[in-house]
Formats: sequence, C-alpha cells, structure tokens
Amino acid sequence: MNIVKTSVYQITGTPICVEADDGMKVYKVLSKFLQENQKVVLSFLNVEMVTSAFLNTAIGLLYKDFSEDSIKKYIQLEDMLPLDAELLKRVVISAKLYFKDPERMEKSIQAILGED
Repeated sequence: MNIVKTSVYQITGTPICVEADDGMKVYKVLSKFLQENQKVVLSFLNVEMVTSAFLNTAIGLLYKDFSEDSIKKYIQLEDMLPLDAELLKRVVISAKLYFKDPERMEKSIQAILGED
C-alpha cells in the first residue's frame, strides 16, 4: 500500500494555522484518506503556529466520523513542534470524550458556565 505524504502548509497555504476554516481544509483531506482506507503522513513542516480551534476542526472532528483505530492506522503526523503536539494530545482527549457522549458533554459545559 502506498503512503501518501501531504503537509498542513500545502493544504492551508499558511504557516499560521489558527482558524477553524483552515482546520476544515485539513479535515476534508484527512477524511478522504480515511474513507478510502489510505495511509497518509501529515507533515507540520513550515507551520509556525497552531491553535486548539484549528486542531479541533482538523483532527478532533475526525473522531466524530471515524474510529480511533482507523485514525491511528491510517494517519501519521510528523514535524510537529513539541508544544503543538501537547496541544494536540489535549484536543484528541477532549474530542474522544465529547463524541462518545455529546449530549452529556454539552450538559457538563452548560453546568460549568452556569447556563442551566
């Protein structure tokens, strides 16, 4: 099986990945590979900044539509700065919790914010 390599910079056209819209561009590319059971290496080379908003959409949203096993099997990340990798870990943990029981998470968030 061929492994395709693509980059966040190539997909978004920017080294500053802070917008959910840019994250959606990455999500669409990754979800296409997952739908086709195709391995892909996603490089963060030349990406200078990422935010949780970007990562929530680019990577976290995958956990809504695909199993954790599929994501681990078909997507490999590289060239990520250590701080960005830590942020991604938190995003993935949150996404898995959220998509396991979205209604419960929404209620918890509302309770925390005092919006009963």
